[in-house]
Amino acid sequence: MTTATDEQTLGFQTEVKQLLNLMIHSLYSNREIFLRELVSNAADACDKLRYKALNNDALYENDSELRIEIEHDSENNTVTLRDNGIGMNRDDVIENLGTIARSGTAEFLKQLSGEQQKDARLIGQFGVGFYSAFIVADEVVVRTRKAGDQQEAGVEWRSRGEGEFTISTIERPVHGTEIELHLKSDATEFADDYRLKSLIRKYSDHIDIPVRMPTTQESDEGEKTVTWETVNEAQALWVKPKSEVTDDEYKNFYKHVSHDYTDPLGWSHNKVEGKLEYTSLLYVPGRAPFDLYQRDGARGLKLYVQRVFIMDDAEQFLPLYLRFIKGVVDSNDLSLNVSREILQQDPKVESIKSALTKRSLDMLKKLSKDPEAYQTFWTQFGSVLKEGPGEDYANREKIAGLLRFASTHSDSAQQDQSLEDYIGRMKEGQQKIYYLVADGYNAASHSPHLEIFRKKGVEVLLLSDRVDEWLMSHLTEYDGRQFADIAKGDLDLGDVEDEEEKQAQEESAKAKEGLVGRLQGALEERVQSVRVTHRLTDSPACVVLPENEMGYQMRRMMEAAGQPLPDVKPILEINPNHVLVNRLDGQNDEHFNDMAVVLLDQAILAEGGQLDDPAAYVKRLNKLLAL
Repeated sequence: MTTATDEQTLGFQTEVKQLLNLMIHSLYSNREIFLRELVSNAADACDKLRYKALNNDALYENDSELRIEIEHDSENNTVTLRDNGIGMNRDDVIENLGTIARSGTAEFLKQLSGEQQKDARLIGQFGVGFYSAFIVADEVVVRTRKAGDQQEAGVEWRSRGEGEFTISTIERPVHGTEIELHLKSDATEFADDYRLKSLIRKYSDHIDIPVRMPTTQESDEGEKTVTWETVNEAQALWVKPKSEVTDDEYKNFYKHVSHDYTDPLGWSHNKVEGKLEYTSLLYVPGRAPFDLYQRDGARGLKLYVQRVFIMDDAEQFLPLYLRFIKGVVDSNDLSLNVSREILQQDPKVESIKSALTKRSLDMLKKLSKDPEAYQTFWTQFGSVLKEGPGEDYANREKIAGLLRFASTHSDSAQQDQSLEDYIGRMKEGQQKIYYLVADGYNAASHSPHLEIFRKKGVEVLLLSDRVDEWLMSHLTEYDGRQFADIAKGDLDLGDVEDEEEKQAQEESAKAKEGLVGRLQGALEERVQSVRVTHRLTDSPACVVLPENEMGYQMRRMMEAAGQPLPDVKPILEINPNHVLVNRLDGQNDEHFNDMAVVLLDQAILAEGGQLDDPAAYVKRLNKLLAL
């Protein structure tokens, strides 16, 4: 190595300064994670070189035995970690070590400001694993050279984590990266052979790149020789038989592929032989990543071909609604030089995707047998799974069985009721699954539309997620039973009502024909029609939409997105037994018209709708109150 040249001092990105401050002064709950993150990054660098070298063997520079080496110096309190992977050039170093390249930095920092014991669990998930070195180090020095570059193009990066870093050009004979940690006075425990080896076995046993440490042996003549001992097992975990893999090994491997510190809720390890040959190891995470709803967020499985790493986040193997599933797929039937474009055109990929989708759904069905674990999953990923029926027609019934809803049965906002639960509680004579969509749980649970259902003891599913109305437009039946939106079209309770009740309703409607006609005339510009209803017991009126019309929730969402929609007049339904409706009969035209408009406006408000002219409503209501 020669003297550093072209030295330059640069400032960290603002978010990195905040992050380093937290790393250095706040994160003490699990300091050992720095080694997990640095080893994981080194393994990724080796994987990437192996892939690049498929088309250019010269990148190995006559050193094709990929490895990670870790050594320590107890006297100087340093730990050094090196790999012979892809390495970095000057631009790569500035980009990767001076900024947080991935999106979501602000969200990361926001979450870091929570309870300190949880903070360490976030490291790595946001692409900031390298900075965890500053939890244990006063100063970090990185020396690197990109494979294929000239020896004179090496780069040295150093920083004390105080807002800036120094970068210079050095001569570096070997490619890859070396990270030298100058340990803090209270972190000297890590400059210890036994401590480092135990951490490697704990966090990195599953990595298929050998992690080596030096062992010194002394001969009888007093001569010392240094040999390198492989500390981890260095075998791809997914190629081992299931019977030989422990639960702890599965959990540790999940943390490696997902950069998540929490345990997964479940996993599925499967080897397929025959027409297609591949191995898959899929995981259900215990919590949602920060970028779950970002269109450009990282998603997909790690793809290997014949155990050679090909790409992270291969999204072609699972549908978008299963984007939370993590894991590995290793195929013997794809070419080693496969690219994203080739993947999109390969029919074998579609076959693997179909099989992995079914396996993922089966994994979730198995998880659903543990209500507590499944509720954890649903709280984190339920809204994403609801995208499934619209995206995956072939598996619509399977997905529907995994959905959970709030309902009038539990009178709780928690979505914990399955469609099977609902069908098991259906009233005698009930033929449909009833549901109601609203902007929030409270709006749904207090809707006037529920009154007759509560009176009859008929359960209604209460839907309030933004995706719910879109979901129900694709989910029309389950187990042979039709879904029915109780806020649209005519109410049909089937055989839950007897003939006597139906006859009484017909007579009541006939008796109010005159009032219905007057209301129709007073409100003809704002309503499609007026009719007598039997769905209300306490409220004077409600509004409903035609059977196939877009619901209010979806209309509001599309209008907020700038999508122009044609006006739709609602249907006003009145309760013939309510005192306000009966009082309308005896009013003169002026008061009648005011009361009719107020009745309609109140029905719209009760539905969670908005009035075009709230001031006119208040003025009209005050006028009636002053009578």
